[in-house]
Amino acid sequence: MTEHAGLPDKRQVAASFSRAAASYDSVAELQRSVGHELLTRLPAGFAPTDWLDLGSGTGYFSRALAERFTPATGLAVDIAEGMLSHARAAGGAAHYIAGDAEQLPLRHASCGLVFSSLALQWCEHFDAVLQEAFRVLRPGGVFAFASLCAGTLQELRDSWQAVDSQVHVNRFRHFDTYQQLCANSGLELVSLDRLPHVLHYPDVRSLTHELKALGAHNLNPGRPGGLTGRARLKGMLDAYEAFRQPAGLPATYQAVYGVLRKPAESLAQ
Repeated sequence: MTEHAGLPDKRQVAASFSRAAASYDSVAELQRSVGHELLTRLPAGFAPTDWLDLGSGTGYFSRALAERFTPATGLAVDIAEGMLSHARAAGGAAHYIAGDAEQLPLRHASCGLVFSSLALQWCEHFDAVLQEAFRVLRPGGVFAFASLCAGTLQELRDSWQAVDSQVHVNRFRHFDTYQQLCANSGLELVSLDRLPHVLHYPDVRSLTHELKALGAHNLNPGRPGGLTGRARLKGMLDAYEAFRQPAGLPATYQAVYGVLRKPAESLAQ
């Protein structure tokens, strides 16, 4: 299956999240919620002797994994050097390594658990991510991931589309793409589903400020290269007001949760 084209350049993603390292935790409500939900989906009684936090960011879930799976050895991998530097100071993992989820700098069959929360949506080739997870997992090991799919920030996307046709909001692959790629991965599917998370904001500026503080502002090819005109900006703001609810302006994130297991009898590493 052809992967979704037009995702951001990884160098831009790494630079953006490195710059956001200091501000990330202050605005990471969604990230915390999604990651904790993913932890609840790990198989009952599962106790790996070592784990990988893939796309570890500021290390919040590295610390959660270390607490949950003591005395297992932890490894944190992220593409953003700035995030690794920030995380290393707080501890949690035994080692911190700069690396790409599509080409992990790890030995074959070296991990019992690969855990990744809200990082893999930035990878253009999710089939390569699955291949690498298969490669580095030991037989019987688990790959647990949370990502984002199409429909995320749809309110913001629709509001921009009311005024122009440019790319203002990050693109994400469709849920059925996740389904097919996971089915073809060679990993056993334990669970795979989609769950919306809705946050509310007093105004659009609060939302866009948070996206920038997270390093998750618009990074897509085709995004506007200069300042947006006042008339178009006002048109977008007016269009977004149509979505307002008593709690504020909604921003919907479509989270994908997947738990897969490497077959215990697998010989192909």
